[in-house]
Amino acid sequence: MNRPAPVEISCENMCFLVTHNPTNATLNKFPEELKKYGVTTLVRVCDATYDKAPGTCAGCTCFD
Repeated sequence: MNRPAPVEISCENMCFLVTHNPTNATLNKFPEELKKYGVTTLVRVCDATYDKAPGTCAGCTCFD
């Protein structure tokens, strides 16, 4: 399934990356995307469709 590309939004000194909600089946590439954009904090605002562990492994602090 094609997913939309991540979108970066900047506001003052903050930068947000809006992505699709991955599933455990598509999660294998998610950590590399987080690293590519320099993500340090991951906030899940969708239904829990994936395990947070890969985000934590990518060096991110994860919140629900």
